[in-house]
Amino acid sequence: MKSWLPIPASSHFSLKNIPFGIISTASNPRHRPAVALGDHVLDLSAFASSAGFNKLSTDLQSNLGVFEQTTLNDFAALGRPYHRAIRQYLQDIFSENTSHEIKTNTSLQKEALLPIADVTTHLPLSIGDYTDFFAGRNHAFNVGTLFRGPANALQPNYNHLPVAYHGRASSVVVSGTPLRRPWGQALPAPGATEPIFRPCARLDIELEMGMFVCKGNVLGEPVALEDAEDFIFGYVLMNDWSARDIQQWEYVPLGPFNAKNFGTSISPWVVLADALEPFRTEGLKNEAELQSYLKEDRKDNILDIQLEVSITTATGNSTTLTRTSSKNLLWSWSQMLAHHTVAGCNLRSGDLFGSGTISGFDAGTHGSFLEQTQGGKVTIKLEGGEERKFVEDGDTITLTGWAGGVDGELVGFGQCVGQILPAISRK
Repeated sequence: MKSWLPIPASSHFSLKNIPFGIISTASNPRHRPAVALGDHVLDLSAFASSAGFNKLSTDLQSNLGVFEQTTLNDFAALGRPYHRAIRQYLQDIFSENTSHEIKTNTSLQKEALLPIADVTTHLPLSIGDYTDFFAGRNHAFNVGTLFRGPANALQPNYNHLPVAYHGRASSVVVSGTPLRRPWGQALPAPGATEPIFRPCARLDIELEMGMFVCKGNVLGEPVALEDAEDFIFGYVLMNDWSARDIQQWEYVPLGPFNAKNFGTSISPWVVLADALEPFRTEGLKNEAELQSYLKEDRKDNILDIQLEVSITTATGNSTTLTRTSSKNLLWSWSQMLAHHTVAGCNLRSGDLFGSGTISGFDAGTHGSFLEQTQGGKVTIKLEGGEERKFVEDGDTITLTGWAGGVDGELVGFGQCVGQILPAISRK
């Protein structure tokens, strides 16, 4: 799929992609929708107001007001057929043989087609609720083995349902937002029984994917598994920052709280579900006999996204820590969504799901420091001679994810970047 707009072959934002986000510029600080395309973004507000969608069917044009909003929630709520039509329209007008005026109209290009380096990105949707799942079975097994041994690594319920907890939506931040090292209660040493209050000493990352819900269901009416795909807007990269020492002390009996609520980073561009449809694969095999509401006929129910994690220390040295794939998930997004609503919970446009940490079994495939260092027992060797057991102040973590790549047709997410700042001073 070739474009008249020069798009680098290495760009995550090929014509096959068309991811949606929210931008602002120095000359126009208002938040507004856009799509990323190579080294440019198309300002959808400016494009719509300049009659750029004049060749769109009349029934679809009636909803173009969604591109005047400051978030993507209203656009998402229109549903996947509308998303599909807009994406197809944009692919058509940027294809090399288009007859659309944007190809030759320099005034329209100047108004609506902006260098990506000149825009600031923001949270793409207003997030009402955030639920973090635990669908990465390799991670669950690796961590369970550290704490309980391989025979008891997975809890009895793990293969029977998509385990999850409700996270904190207010502290989900867009890529590039720095976060403070959290304070909390933690045990000072192995074997201690009384906690102390201190800055987190075992700050970790979790390599995840995030999924945005496009539309809601009625309270009390579960979403059937066969209908769940219709509720998926698109996907982002996610770093679920985790304070392991705080988590260890607080999580019994109700699960993590302050260890997780100080910040979750996501990438700014939402890759639509349709864009990732060609990259489905079969996930990890589940030997359990599932309840009927979780039985999925489709075998290629998992996305195969290539994922990388790198660290850049305060000295400027960068090291790749992890290379893995999102196919290391036991549960599909449709199964997560069906389980989330099976008791009658109502979802809303903009709700965010996290996949849980995505890991392989081998060295260099783990999605957390906890796994890579075997709970802090092993040191990670970095470029420049530095070492890490957990994240230190000044460290920047970068997640990258993409699929495809043949003939410059990457469907990628860009980056999810977060830097850790020192904890606040306390008297």
